[in-house]
Amino acid sequence: MASTPVGIVPAAGKGSRFGGAKMLALVRGEPMLTHPIRALLDGGVHRVIVVVSSALADMSAVAELGWPGVKAVFNADPDRGMFSSIQIGIAAADGEPIVVLPGDMPYVQPPTVTRLLAEFAHAPGAVAPQFHGKHGHPLALPARARHAILQAEATARLDDVLASSGFPRRFFDVDDPGVTRDVDVIGDLR
Repeated sequence: MASTPVGIVPAAGKGSRFGGAKMLALVRGEPMLTHPIRALLDGGVHRVIVVVSSALADMSAVAELGWPGVKAVFNADPDRGMFSSIQIGIAAADGEPIVVLPGDMPYVQPPTVTRLLAEFAHAPGAVAPQFHGKHGHPLALPARARHAILQAEATARLDDVLASSGFPRRFFDVDDPGVTRDVDVIGDLR
């Protein structure tokens, strides 16, 4: 059976440290949320599940949410944390690998996603890039990790669930500083 990579973009957080509406903040002239969606699709992921909250009311600002192969699903209680959004995305996804790229990481380059898919194909498991020794995203997961993730508490940490379930992360080096660059506050856009 051929692999069908599927992406999960957790984007349901309030962005309170940012001042709100973080996913719609402009990065290189486009809403932040467009960049991880495009990086996944341009890098070889076939479908993308974007997990949003009702706080992202004007989804029309993110044209990619209406594209074929891109589906928005809602996290009704995002205060539980990003892991709850990952669970919701994984519940709505089928395919392998499952590639998780947070919505506040607009600087990841498509070639990094392509390389991630190749690394996963070579040795399936939990695999992610690192830049100068610093661990980053996106993270590719085997479909067999779905059960452990869906059965965990919504307030858990993904790393803890993976480690306790026998899916420790393996890292590979990339020349893409975007894998470690998330946006928490407005100053992170500089």
